[in-house]
Amino acid sequence: MNAREQILADVQNALHRTSDAPVAAISASARIAPRTPDDANAEMNMLFEEIGKLGGATGRVKKNEIKAALEKLVKEQEVKKATLWNTGELEELGIAQILTELGVQLVSPLADKRAMAECDLGVTGVDYAFPETGTLMLRALPDKPRAVSLLPRVHLAIVSPSALRADLGPAFAEVRGDNYWIFITGPSRTADIELTVTIGVHGAKALYVWQVI
Repeated sequence: MNAREQILADVQNALHRTSDAPVAAISASARIAPRTPDDANAEMNMLFEEIGKLGGATGRVKKNEIKAALEKLVKEQEVKKATLWNTGELEELGIAQILTELGVQLVSPLADKRAMAECDLGVTGVDYAFPETGTLMLRALPDKPRAVSLLPRVHLAIVSPSALRADLGPAFAEVRGDNYWIFITGPSRTADIELTVTIGVHGAKALYVWQVI
């Protein structure tokens, strides 16, 4: 008997089952119905509330106040270098131009990992957002390099109501065929075997999520 067979045999013995025993039916009480979403405003409020519980900073920013909001973020986080997705959404908002006007050095999102890790700020959009857990889902595509959200110490994510999804099912159906996605639930947290939590080991130390209205 090889190791795999031994493990399966041990599990069967612990459960007092045989290999030909029928599989018990899943009880109705164990099945969870798909979540029914509320209206977009309520869903966004829930998303922001959950992100806040996780240590993220959220806000609704008017288009004509983006420069002031970015100026405050740059000052608070002492941002000297930044990188961002090359998407129409961010270009329309003028994020790159504003950061340049604020004296922030822009680094190409296609730069090497060392250059990306030296950035203080990474700016992205949000492909899907799940209000119930405060989770953001980002697709990794040529114009959306995953390093932008993972390597800079501060991550700014711009979310719109169109990104809201009730649960994972619809999002998975829409990204079928993609090779890589990123799930972000608050600033990066990592705990060692002694349960000592460290912030920012596998992602950003600080997370900002804004809805531009």
